[in-house]
Amino acid sequence: MKHFLLILIAISALIDCHAAFARKSAKHHQPAAVSHKNDNKALQCAAFSPYVGKLSPDYGTPPTKELINELLDKLIEQTPFRCIMTYGVLNGLDAIFASAEARKIKVIAILWIDKDSDVNSQSISKGIEVAKAYPNTIIKLSCGSEVRTRHGNKFDGEISRCIDSLHKAGVKQPVTTIDIWWEWCNRSTPCQQNSFTNSVDWIGTNIFPWWENKNSALFPCVPAEKAADFHIARLEEIRKTYPKKDVIVTEFGWPNAPDGGTETNTHTGQHCGVSNSNNQKMVVQDTFKKLAERNWSGVVFEAFSENWKPSNEGDFGGSWGICRGAWPYGCMDGLMKSGSEKTLKK
Repeated sequence: MKHFLLILIAISALIDCHAAFARKSAKHHQPAAVSHKNDNKALQCAAFSPYVGKLSPDYGTPPTKELINELLDKLIEQTPFRCIMTYGVLNGLDAIFASAEARKIKVIAILWIDKDSDVNSQSISKGIEVAKAYPNTIIKLSCGSEVRTRHGNKFDGEISRCIDSLHKAGVKQPVTTIDIWWEWCNRSTPCQQNSFTNSVDWIGTNIFPWWENKNSALFPCVPAEKAADFHIARLEEIRKTYPKKDVIVTEFGWPNAPDGGTETNTHTGQHCGVSNSNNQKMVVQDTFKKLAERNWSGVVFEAFSENWKPSNEGDFGGSWGICRGAWPYGCMDGLMKSGSEKTLKK
């Protein structure tokens, strides 16, 4: 959900959306059929980053194995989630997979891809290693998260290099690159396929009406009570555009603080989203209910709030967790309505 400023630029191109339609490559990898054994079950997961407390991915020491174990134990103890999505495999983050396997937690693993090609190569190599080492725990893989949202098409080659490398290495898990729904719609309306169509095995899309409320001229006003419907509408659009792909909302959520805070849409001046714990719970519950009705998968953003994020995303950046980002890491009471936990614990 980082750096949604690109949406502003993309919106201005709506009038020529057909000109941006992705061209099929003359030579491309023919992806294997989506056949991983977990694909037929709806995944209900929580995005998991162990950069809690005073930790930051930008500097300092990485999270310890002991902290990772503590956080996963807390997630199991206080929430129904038995599936997580992780962000990166370097700097000790690969310890998450052994910890998850020991606790019978399934993992969607993101290899962090950005502008440093050497670091990307390390991520790819380590990603191949852990995918093969934990074939029953890591159920899906992604080459990057919101790379196009941050950089436009500048690093498409790095994404493609990662996808091709995983396929050529014989990795069995389905592979994608995760991005916001607007990128998967090729920055156009009606939604169109983008240039990764033929190389990915599944579609991972992030959908955040909260940030649409701030940045988008297309959807400038989505209050919390309509957020779940917004998620479903965007998913239906993408599923229609990619009928042969497994489509997952890989990030959705709502901030719980500052209490009563709101954003101003840069185009209309509207205030349509209010941050508080009740709205967060409503958005999470309603979205998972609607996903379950359709047997669709989803990942709530996020498990634990990350205190370093306000420096990147403003006042609301550190308030997306369903669990606190400071010890003792207590989680939201009564997160899922009665009847939901059986599905979540599959």
